[in-house]
Amino acid sequence: MNLLKRHLSVANVLSCMALFVALSGAAYAATTIGKKAVKTQNLANGAVTTLKLRGGAVTALKLRNGAVTGAKIAPGAVGSGQLANGAVRSAQLGGGVVTEGKLKNGAVTESKLFNGAVANAKLGANAVATGKIQDGAVTSAKLSSTLLAQLLKNVSYVTKTSLSNTTEKGKSVVAECPTGKQAIGGGARIVGATTKVAITESAATVSGEKRTAWSAAARDITETEGTSWAVEAFAICAEF
Repeated sequence: MNLLKRHLSVANVLSCMALFVALSGAAYAATTIGKKAVKTQNLANGAVTTLKLRGGAVTALKLRNGAVTGAKIAPGAVGSGQLANGAVRSAQLGGGVVTEGKLKNGAVTESKLFNGAVANAKLGANAVATGKIQDGAVTSAKLSSTLLAQLLKNVSYVTKTSLSNTTEKGKSVVAECPTGKQAIGGGARIVGATTKVAITESAATVSGEKRTAWSAAARDITETEGTSWAVEAFAICAEF
């Protein structure tokens, strides 16, 4: 006791009392802070770290517009399952973002293509095969004038036969094409006594610059009167 009295002074007593009051005040503050008592202005910058946030504490409603930028999103953090339907539109995609490898099979349908979007320069060699062309899809309007001029249209056949008798030694006949068509081919044949008659002419008939018909001629090569025969001409006609 005497030892305690020697060390006990007014300064020591006041120091102990101050320490007691300070500690008891802090303990009181820690145990009596109510809900919502700590405001935003009471928090120092950087005071609320990731470790101090419980799972799911930061919801979409608690984020202001533009708060989450690309630099704040980790690679792969936003998957397709986390995007709402229609959330990502063309205007929000950068140039070259959607590559061929990112498109699933059948994703690009006919209804998603603009008129004229698939031009010749975008088609690979042999990309358009016969099996990919719809019946009637290639019309004359889709062919170049040069190619169209080389194609045959509305092909028809015309035949003409001469009189059949025994009195005429030589006979000829002309098979004329309909108006607007030209002869692209033809021929001749004997009808009747073929062993005694020879064909002497089989050629296109030219009028101006157009082959309008096919001519045929034949002659009886015997000296005596034989059986009746005739010569027939046929023309293959078409529009150009």
